[in-house]
Amino acid sequence: MSLERTALVVGSSGIVGGNIAEYLLGEGWSVHGMARRPERSPQGVLPIAADLNDAQTVEAAMQTGFSHIFYASWTPADTEEEAGRINAAQLSNVLNGASNSKRKPEHVVLITGVKHYLGPFKDFGRYLPDTPFLEDMPRLPIPNFYYDQEDTLFEAAERDGFTWSVHRPNTVVGYAVGALMNQGVTLACYASLCRETGRPFIFTGVPEQWEMLTEVSDARLVARQAAWAATAPSARNRAYNTGNGDVFRWKRMWPAIAEFFCLEPAPYEGQQQNLEAMMADCGAIWRDMAAKYGLREPDLARLATWWHADADFGRKVECISDMSRSRKDGFLDYQCSTDTYLDLFRRLQAEKIIPQFAA
Repeated sequence: MSLERTALVVGSSGIVGGNIAEYLLGEGWSVHGMARRPERSPQGVLPIAADLNDAQTVEAAMQTGFSHIFYASWTPADTEEEAGRINAAQLSNVLNGASNSKRKPEHVVLITGVKHYLGPFKDFGRYLPDTPFLEDMPRLPIPNFYYDQEDTLFEAAERDGFTWSVHRPNTVVGYAVGALMNQGVTLACYASLCRETGRPFIFTGVPEQWEMLTEVSDARLVARQAAWAATAPSARNRAYNTGNGDVFRWKRMWPAIAEFFCLEPAPYEGQQQNLEAMMADCGAIWRDMAAKYGLREPDLARLATWWHADADFGRKVECISDMSRSRKDGFLDYQCSTDTYLDLFRRLQAEKIIPQFAA
C-alpha cells in the first residue's frame, strides 16, 4: 500500500474500541480516536472529541479522511425503536462525514454482537434460535438497533464503494475503565470487595448459566479479527461471529476466578440472586479501598455494571457462536477463556484499578 494506513476508531474510549486502537497502534497504524471523552483512549491515539449526534461537528472532524473506519459505539435508549433511530443516525453521521472527506475509506468495520440472534435484553428467551449461531441466520421479526446499523452501513457502502465487515462478539471481556457492559471488570470488583469485606463470593446466576456451556469474547481477539478483516480480501462484505473459539461452564470458571483472588468460592445456591442489590452499599466501601490501596478510580459506578452482570447471568438460553466462516476465510486465532479473565485481572492490578492483595 502506497499510502499510510490511518484508522478512525469510533468509540475509542470503550472496551472494544479501546482494544482495537491498542492493537492497531502496536501494528504500526496511525490511529485517531473519536469519542465524547477521547482522552480516555489508549496512549498514542490521536484524540477527536465529537458528539456523534452532531452531524456538522462529526463531518468537520473528518475532513482529512481515513483509510479505515472501525465503528464500536452505541447509545442506549428507552425503547428498541428509539435505539435504532439514534444509533443508525450516529453511524450515518460518521459515514456521511467519510463520504465528504478528502480521503475516502477503503473498508468500514462495524462491531455489533450476538443480540443480533437473541434480540434486545427485554426479549431474551422470546426467540430460541438454534445454536451454534450462524452468520446467515435470518433476522428476528422484532426491532433491533443492530439491524438498523447494518442497513445504514450497507446503504453507504453501495453509495460510496467501500467494503465492509460486521463483527458479532458475545459477552465482551477486556480492559476498559468507564465502559458500559463490562462483565470482566465487574467480576474483578465483586471479587475484590468479597476479599476485602469477607462477604461470600457467590455465583448469582440462574441454574442454566451455572450448568450450560457458554462462551465469551476477549476484547483483544475482537480487535485482532477486526484488524484482519479490514485488510483481508477474503473478508470483504462479510459478517463474522467473534467468539473466543472455546466454551466453558461457570461451575468450572467460578472456582478459577475465586482462586485468583485467594477466595473460597461459596457453594452455588441453585437460584439467581440480584447482584445489583447485593452491591448497593459498596460505593463507600470502594472509596475507602481506593484510599487504602492507592487505586486510580474511587468511583465504583465507573467500573462495575452490576445490572449487566445480572442480565448476563440470568440468560436461560444457550448462546454459542459458530466460528467456521471466520476460520475458512483465514482468521485462525483462538483465545483461552480462562486466560481472558486472569490476564484482565492481572492488568487491572498492575494499573491500580483493583487491589493486589497479599497472598
